[in-house]
Amino acid sequence: MEFVTLNNGVKMPLVGFGVFQIEDAAQCEQCVLDALDAGYRLIDTAQAYYNEEAVGRALQKTSVPREEIFLTTKVWVTEFGYEKAKASVLESMRKLQVDYLDLVLIHQCLSDYYGAYHALEDLYAEGKIRAIGISNFSAERMADIATFSKVVPAVNQVETHLFWQQYELHEWMEKYHIQHEAWGPLAQHRISEVINHPVLKEIAAAHGKTASQVALRATIQRGIVIIPKSVKKERMKENIDLFDFKLTEEEMAKIRAIDEDKSLWCAYDDPMIVEYAMS
Repeated sequence: MEFVTLNNGVKMPLVGFGVFQIEDAAQCEQCVLDALDAGYRLIDTAQAYYNEEAVGRALQKTSVPREEIFLTTKVWVTEFGYEKAKASVLESMRKLQVDYLDLVLIHQCLSDYYGAYHALEDLYAEGKIRAIGISNFSAERMADIATFSKVVPAVNQVETHLFWQQYELHEWMEKYHIQHEAWGPLAQHRISEVINHPVLKEIAAAHGKTASQVALRATIQRGIVIIPKSVKKERMKENIDLFDFKLTEEEMAKIRAIDEDKSLWCAYDDPMIVEYAMS
């Protein structure tokens, strides 16, 4: 595993395992155990995934020491505001059966996210969280919270994949020393297009890898943390087997040319996203 160093000195694995949409508790628990066995040390969950308790049970069963696991959760919009957010993080810790969290993110830039972020700042000061950050924040909102808060976010977790490579936002993250983390790094419902993309297949053949490994390698080669998800252990192993090859500048340029420069999910400045978040 390779690591990035966050703006507060905390080291974060470059590749992690995400549990989004693994809603069956038993399956989620087993997936986390399988991921840890496959070598993952970053586990990413969220209050809105409704599986924190399953993740917690897996953490109790694994032989991997807690201090070797980088555990992330996120505060959902319904828990925003200072007091609610602080209480919700403590509740997440109870569900996860831990006495500290490695990273906690504000999940959306909606409602009283400033109050929620200030709660994270205080929990960070108390030592209950090792790093705090944001998720799904545009460059404008990210710059705003970084400028007018005591603690600059350590991470901004945003949609990033082959079809939306987020070069402009990445530049702003670098300016503010905020780590770029990619959710959906295999483009989720368009994963078959990634697997069968002729450019990726050509590059993959040259390295003895798969197209999906090339897509993931291209992202981490830019210094972006990724959290691919799979319920299949063999695919988990494939998704973390990224450190024995390197893409050339020419190959990276070919991959950049695939970028459609837009979200697969929504326009983040569309008011409909508020209704979606509360549905």
